[in-house]
Amino acid sequence: MARGLSNREIARQPVVEESTVRTHAKRVLAEHGLRDRIQAVTFVYENGLDEPGKT
Repeated sequence: MARGLSNREIARQPVVEESTVRTHAKRVLAEHGLRDRIQAVTFVYENGLDEPGKT
């Protein structure tokens, strides 16, 4: 999510169904009280969990 990938793009990387990615994304957002992916990305960077441009 922090790298701006869609559910479909995330599901392509490891062997995971898109529906599984969607479920996990919803749970992460709910667990941290975030309303959307933009807030999730902001949360990740503000908490030092990743850095922009890092692969």
